[in-house]
Amino acid sequence: MPSLKEIKGRIASVNSTRKITSAMKMVASSKLHHAQVAIQNMLPYETMLEHILKSFLAAEAEAQTVFDQVRPIKRVALVVFSSNSSLCGGFNANVIKMMMRTVEAYQNELGEGSVEVYAVGRKVAEKARKLGYDVKGDYAALVDHPNVRECIDMAMELGEKFYNGEIDRVELIYHHFKSAGSQILTNKTFLPIDLESELGRDHERDLTTNVITKKAQDYLKQNRRHREVKEGEVAPLNDNFIVEPDMNMVLSTLIPKMAHLMLYTALLDSIASEHAARMVAMQTATDNADELLRQLNLQYNKGRQQAITSELLDIVGGSVNN
Repeated sequence: MPSLKEIKGRIASVNSTRKITSAMKMVASSKLHHAQVAIQNMLPYETMLEHILKSFLAAEAEAQTVFDQVRPIKRVALVVFSSNSSLCGGFNANVIKMMMRTVEAYQNELGEGSVEVYAVGRKVAEKARKLGYDVKGDYAALVDHPNVRECIDMAMELGEKFYNGEIDRVELIYHHFKSAGSQILTNKTFLPIDLESELGRDHERDLTTNVITKKAQDYLKQNRRHREVKEGEVAPLNDNFIVEPDMNMVLSTLIPKMAHLMLYTALLDSIASEHAARMVAMQTATDNADELLRQLNLQYNKGRQQAITSELLDIVGGSVNN
C-alpha cells in the first residue's frame, strides 16, 4: 500500500491535471460558439443559392455543365479535413482511417499513384506524407483561420484540373457538424457535382447550444418554442425568372459558386466538429479526474485513520506496560 505522502502527491498531481482539462474544456466551448456563429452567418447565402438552383433545375431539368458530367475515373483527388492539434478524442484518428480506406480502395481499383490528397489540417498532412501519399499544397493555416478566399482558390484549382481532365473525381472527407454532441464522419463527392443529391442533403444543425449530453439536447428540442420569423429575413425570391443569355451559361456561373460553398461549408463543419470533440474529450477527462480524486481521497483518509489508530494503540500499549 502506498504511503500517505505518495497518495497526497498523487492527489495534488490529479488536481493539477483536472484544472488543465477543465480550462481546456472552457476554451473549446468558447471556440465552438464562434464556429457555430460562423456557420450561422453562412446559412443565409447557402439558403438563397440553393433556392435559385432548385428553381432553375425545376425550370429546365436538362441543363448541364462540364462540372456535373460523370466520366470514367482514372485519377482521384481527396480533400481531407482534420485539426492542427490533438486532445480531441478520436476526431483525427477517424478521419485518417477513412482516408486510408478510401486511398486503398482506389489504388486497388486504379493502380498506384492514382490518388492525390489535399490535406486541410496538420495531423492528416503529416500522416499522409508518412504513408507516402501524393500530398498537394499546405492548407494547415485554414484550420486556425478559416478564409473564404483560400477555399475559393482551392476549389478553382480542383475545378481547373477536373475541367482539363487531370482528375476525374474529387471527394471530401470531413465531419459534418449536427450538434455539439453529434458529428458525422462524411465522405462526399465534390466533383462532378450531383445537384439533386447536394440540394436534397441533410441540413439539420443545432447551432444554439453547447450542451453535449444527448438527454439534455432532446429536452431542449422538445421544449424549444417555435421561433418567429426574424426581422430583416430575406424575402422569398420570385421564381418567375427571365434567364439571359441562356440557362447553361447561368448554371456555368452558379455551379462553381455552389462548389465554393461546399468546400467552405465542409471547412466550417470540420472546425466546429473539432472543437465539439475536444470539449467532449476534456469533459470526459475532467469527470475521470473527479472520480480518481474521490478514490484517492478515500484511500488517503483510510490510510490516515489506520495511522492514527496504530499510534493510539502504541500509546495505550505503552501506558499499560508502565
